[in-house]
Amino acid sequence: MRIGFIGLGNVGGKLAGSLLRNGFDLTVRDLDEDAARPFLDGGASWADSPREMAEACDVVVTCLPSPAACSAVMEADDGILAGLRVAAGDGRRRAWLEMSTTDESEVRRIGALVAEAGAEPVDCPVSGGCHRAATGNIAIFAGCDRDTFERVLPVLTTMGRRILHTGPLGSASTLKVVTNYLATANLITLSEALVTSAAAGMDLNTTYEAIRISSGNSFVHETESQVILNGSRDINFTMDLVVKDMSLFSEVARRAEVPLEVAPVLLGIFEDGQERYGPREWSPNIIRRLEEPTGLEVLAPGFPAEMVDDEPEEPGYEVVPPR
Repeated sequence: MRIGFIGLGNVGGKLAGSLLRNGFDLTVRDLDEDAARPFLDGGASWADSPREMAEACDVVVTCLPSPAACSAVMEADDGILAGLRVAAGDGRRRAWLEMSTTDESEVRRIGALVAEAGAEPVDCPVSGGCHRAATGNIAIFAGCDRDTFERVLPVLTTMGRRILHTGPLGSASTLKVVTNYLATANLITLSEALVTSAAAGMDLNTTYEAIRISSGNSFVHETESQVILNGSRDINFTMDLVVKDMSLFSEVARRAEVPLEVAPVLLGIFEDGQERYGPREWSPNIIRRLEEPTGLEVLAPGFPAEMVDDEPEEPGYEVVPPR
């Protein structure tokens, strides 16, 4: 199976690295050709256009920063859709895997165009952080029909460990923004908890452990609290991406006529953080909104500057929900 991968950024580069490391025939493309150099040096091929990639590959993966970027790659004259149309009828089953965090209505719109071009669309965003993407241990949601899911599962289990078939196209994107919403809520409440603990005179190393072994624990605490306390605040995720994801979640709720109460407050906090510190500031630095007025620095020794997955790379598998 020949795989094409477009988008070699913080997450995409690590996912593509798992494919190359595990022996897939990989073709890559990125607006920054320097980002592709390690892959080319490792044996991957380069595509001069998304169209060329779609014509040559059995599976094309996109992992891009926004719905607009994905639309441009898909729908341009030299885009993926053009290549799929040219290649239609050659007897090869092709699939498009959208691994960006995107709007479910947009992925369904483009997915319909992919199907019209004779290929199979899958939305399959990831969750678990860049450190797990690097080791192939990240979680992946997949929205598509069951037959398509089973066909692309070997690709997904190479890039991730826990693979969940979420239902039809678009369902994975909906669940992805739901989980990102929860992660954002947790980051903001952890920021408040850590600053309040510091202000109350608590030792922050002890505070970290108290939260970790208690009912207050979470994945976000075990990762983002560590880089907060280190001071690097580097989790490979920026404030503009939080605002994008929160906006996508709010749009899902709006269409479903859910009267949200907490989400608008969280979005407002990050919009303010983005205005104060810049859209490309690391998202955990939202804690600065509380550090500055209190005059506190929430720092403690012994925590890493960035997260590294200390679990060995393991073969992926499908997660089956209870019924």
